[in-house]
Amino acid sequence: MTGERREVFRLRVRGEQDVFVARQRGREVAALAGLEHQDQIRVATALSELSRELAVLPGEVTITISLGDDPAPALVLTAEWTGDGGDPQDLEGVRAAARLTDGCEVSRADDGGSVRLTKRLPPGCATDPDQAERIRNAVHESRPADALATLRLQNQDLLEALESLQARQEDLLRVNAELEETNRGVLALHAELSEELEETNRGVVALYAELDDASTRLREASEAKTRFWANVSHELRTPLNSVLGISRLLLDPAGGALDPEQRHQVELIRDAGAMLLSLVNELLDVAKAESGQIEAAIVPTDLAGVFDELRGTLRPVAGAEVELVVEPPGVDVVWTDPTLLGRILRNLVSNGLKFTERGEVRVRAGLGPDGDEVEVRVSDTGIGIPAEYQQRVFEEFYQVRGHLQATSGGTGLGLPYSRRLAAILGGSLELESEPGRGTTLTLRLPARPGTGAGEGIVPLGRVLVVDDDPAVRSLLRRVVEGLEGRVTEADSGPAALRELRAAAPDLVLLDLDIPAPTGTEVLAGMRADPALSAVPVVVVTAAQLTEGRRRELARTAAVVDKAQLSGPVLVAAVGAARALVGRAS
Repeated sequence: MTGERREVFRLRVRGEQDVFVARQRGREVAALAGLEHQDQIRVATALSELSRELAVLPGEVTITISLGDDPAPALVLTAEWTGDGGDPQDLEGVRAAARLTDGCEVSRADDGGSVRLTKRLPPGCATDPDQAERIRNAVHESRPADALATLRLQNQDLLEALESLQARQEDLLRVNAELEETNRGVLALHAELSEELEETNRGVVALYAELDDASTRLREASEAKTRFWANVSHELRTPLNSVLGISRLLLDPAGGALDPEQRHQVELIRDAGAMLLSLVNELLDVAKAESGQIEAAIVPTDLAGVFDELRGTLRPVAGAEVELVVEPPGVDVVWTDPTLLGRILRNLVSNGLKFTERGEVRVRAGLGPDGDEVEVRVSDTGIGIPAEYQQRVFEEFYQVRGHLQATSGGTGLGLPYSRRLAAILGGSLELESEPGRGTTLTLRLPARPGTGAGEGIVPLGRVLVVDDDPAVRSLLRRVVEGLEGRVTEADSGPAALRELRAAAPDLVLLDLDIPAPTGTEVLAGMRADPALSAVPVVVVTAAQLTEGRRRELARTAAVVDKAQLSGPVLVAAVGAARALVGRAS
């Protein structure tokens, strides 16, 4: 229910010892709720500041931590007190806590008051009663650390922040000096715990303010670099295409005869221009990925189809003594962007072929050990990469020196670009290699359990196919009948509405671009009709949907790209569509 708060921790603040407990429990709950390391420290510091300031009030002070979803998932920190505590907005600790969180609400009454702070949780974090119970039990079972352990942990946090600053910004010497001074203060806290802890908290607030400023400057520098790459790449493409076009004209026999030396020189110009154009195109791709212009269109994807395309495209590239082996995948369907997945695999296989003189390059896929990831492995028997270079190959433009480098070419952008695309798809790309024995690159993607093919998906029952293209309807009929389904067809919005009113089907396969009412309007009408709201719908479309539009459709229907349509893909989409209407009911 929206707006419901689920309490996971409560503490009555009576003195300085409770300030330590509030800080420790705040960090512990933040970690269990799914906040990253820096946000855990922000929550702990906010609670420490708030409880320290309110502990001196004459009345009773209570701190609570809850999970909420009003309107987005968040951690809710509430401080309530009785009696006359003055105006809470004048308290320095309240203002400091507000700066460390995403929202602050202060209320005052004659018999007390309250401060409510909210810290947004990352997407996907659960705030349901079961999650609240798990966090509550974990906090209850853990032993509060003593003051010295708390101080050691706080000192460790500050040391980590110092290392991050030194690595990112060499010109932040003043911040480093302040951090060292703060660390020296932490080491002396065993003598005067209360006074030194207050000083440390103020230092942390100032430190995070400067960290935010440093992050802003780094982001601006990165954006400037990306704009530079994109602009320069665009400016270079036009003259390069002209050079390549003129080279082709000169090499055309119809354009006039060239002597062997002239032909050789023109071929050198053409090859150098083609290599430079390839570099420019890779620069553009990397610039787009860095600037966030690449958005993933996540759909159920037939992995066997992607592998077939990969095999047909790159097998002719393999050398005479190198075999490209693409094994049938151990997973029928993966929920991902097929275009971006194809780019990643082409890069990985091309690299393997480039650096393998003899042997094989092998591609295989299957579920990971825990079943929550799909693993695609590309292994070769090539020259391998020494251990000291295995992370550097993911740096842009970096190439390992080796005896194949002179003949292999390349720009050093393939692996960095592939890792960026893997992150956009919600996965990761890892490398294992041994010099002289070859390299294995492992792409891990979310398996999305519960949305794939499973028990009870087939037979499909009576299926209404809505599409104005007879060829597409024929294709869908063959796929559905292969899954023991019975097909009723409609070629327009009015025809679809007539069939729906006559009898509710077991499943609807719906194109968006049909004569009005459109597929979007038909879907909206079904969800508003109690008799049809529980009918699962799979949107089968060739339209290039924006990420926002795709998310909007995914609230009530599964979405499949027509280019990826196959039996396994449809089975996975039907499972997702049935799960959606099951949750709604």
